[in-house]
Amino acid sequence: MKLRSIIIDDSLMQRMAVARLVNDHPNLALVAEYGNALEAKSGIKDNEIDLIFLDVEMPIFNGFDLLESLDDRPQVILITGKPDYALKAFDYGVTDYLHKPITLARFEASVKRAVAEYGQIHEVHEDGEHIFVKSNLKKCKVVLNDIKWVEALGDYIKLVTDDGNIVVLSTMKSFERQLPEDKFLRIHKSYIVNLEKVERFNSKNVEVGGRRIPLSRNKKTELAEALDSV
Repeated sequence: MKLRSIIIDDSLMQRMAVARLVNDHPNLALVAEYGNALEAKSGIKDNEIDLIFLDVEMPIFNGFDLLESLDDRPQVILITGKPDYALKAFDYGVTDYLHKPITLARFEASVKRAVAEYGQIHEVHEDGEHIFVKSNLKKCKVVLNDIKWVEALGDYIKLVTDDGNIVVLSTMKSFERQLPEDKFLRIHKSYIVNLEKVERFNSKNVEVGGRRIPLSRNKKTELAEALDSV
């Protein structure tokens, strides 16, 4: 497993130092380096990134500004020369916090934590039965077949399951990637349904568990084909 990583730091020397550590690590793949957060924001949007090594102290648009601006935030390891940023860092749900100068042992401990986190978030067991999601700062296991539908909720998504609702900080696009394509289908910009739970549908709605969910016009044929193969 290699986490696709980027480095954001306005110091060329610091970027070079972190790049050496990243390139030498068997579980990391360096995708890009950025000298400022604004440039990086565009790069994060255009690429699939798993991990950001982020310097806090940058002019104009600092590390915390960048974190607040991201809709779909990858894992983040913050780097700073000021230890008093540590508490604030964890308010943003970062994976870890590295204090300059970075030691190899501390770097490797941070990466180990990021790899473990990645494994838990994206883990789908061989039998395809469950995934792990983070809700209320805790990881919880969700059995795929228990999910009736997934609903967009601003910056969050809501998993409607047999046992109740689970609210997760995620975009629909990001969460959709974790679901098996043969079992789930995005039928509307705000809804993903479990195909096995679909009871009936017409040109405007899909009925799941007695609830009518809107169906986008351009998804009707895709839904009919998907249900035929379930």
